[in-house]
Parts: sequence; structure tokens; C-alpha cells
Amino acid sequence: MLSLVLPAHNEQPFLEATVDELVSGLRERGAEFEILVVENGSTDDTAAEAERLAQKVPELRLLSLPGADYGAALRTGLLASRAEVVVNFDVDHYDLGFLDRAVALLSGPDAPAIVLGSKRQPDSVDSRPWPRRVVTAVFAWILYAAFRLSVSDTHGMKALAREQVTPLAERCRFGTDLFDTELVIRSERAGLRIVELPVFVEERRPARTPIARRAARSLVGIVRLRLLLWRERRR
Repeated sequence: MLSLVLPAHNEQPFLEATVDELVSGLRERGAEFEILVVENGSTDDTAAEAERLAQKVPELRLLSLPGADYGAALRTGLLASRAEVVVNFDVDHYDLGFLDRAVALLSGPDAPAIVLGSKRQPDSVDSRPWPRRVVTAVFAWILYAAFRLSVSDTHGMKALAREQVTPLAERCRFGTDLFDTELVIRSERAGLRIVELPVFVEERRPARTPIARRAARSLVGIVRLRLLLWRERRR
């Protein structure tokens, strides 16, 4: 069984088209699946739209969080999943081709615990504006410098072996922009195998948070995360 986790904050204009495409593609593949829409702190009609979709799509479950928190939505979806494989997509960033390749790896011999869709792989195509590409590259360098992280990108699409990753997700303390980064760091330090795949990335809408604000918030979070992991290792 396969779980797709879709964090949804103010996604009412886009949610139905995304769900329809994913449901159609997964049904064509003959997969047993569920889609977990994790609405978090929306101020538009996202929750009502997700409830309406759940009435017509039996594979869809709606989970709701009171505040806007992307990382908490990812964590909630992962912990609520009933499937062996959990795939994280965004409402505006998903790729069933990545899902096919990732599930094949997770189902094969010497299977990894995590498959990352990396925007920085040599064969990736990243058509986002150059400031966002620069921020991604700098963030990856900072993660290497601070944590000696070997992977090139912690944000974006992921496929996870739920049984291996869930205990680490339960230990994660950060939300918002840093949950998936913390999860990848903890997984690598626990010795779990991580594989990266190239992806195609395009900006379907402008970024909601100004780059400077998000970069500053992430830098503060990285410092706090480094201190947390250092204290845990000392204990």
C-alpha cells in the first residue's frame, strides 16, 4: 500500500486539480493507495474543498491542524499513514514519474529507507528563478558545513519506508521549513540508506514567503537544530 501526503495551506484554487491527477494516475497503475490531505491553518476554503473531495474520492483522508505549519503537516501525515511507503508531494509540486522510480527502489533489493527528489542532481532540470536556485545551493552547503550531510537536497519530493523512518520522525522537534531537513539528518546519522533521484522543477506560482525572510528563519533554525543534536549526542 502507498500513502501520498499532501500538506495544504490555502490551496483551495489548486487542490482539486492536483488530487484528480494523482488519483487518476494511481488508479491507472492499479496501486492500493491513500491520499492524506493535511490542511494546516488555512484562511481560505481549503478545508471545505478537501472535505468535498473526500466525499467523492474514497481513497482520500482529510487531517487538519490548527496552525499553518508545513513541517508539522508532513510529520502528521507520515505518522497517520497506514502504508508501507509514504510519498511526500506538494499541491504545486508533484511527479508520478518520480513516484514510480522511488517505489521501484524501495521495493527492490538493497532498498534504501529514503528516496529524495533532489533539485541539485546533475540530471535535474530546475527552471525556478535564479535567486531560488542560489538559496537552494547555499542551504545545501550550510547543511554540509554544519552537519556533514552527504545528500544534496533535503526539501521537496520524498519517498519513505515508513517502518524505518517513523521512529525518527517521532523524535523530530522542528516544524515549518526544517522538519524534513531534521528527518534526513537523523536518518543519515542512524545509518539509514538514502538515495537521490534527479527531478524536473518548475515554479507553478510565486513563492509565498519572501526569500530573505525564509532564509533568515532557516538559518536561525539550523543553529537551533545543531545545538539540539549536539546536546542529544552529549547525553
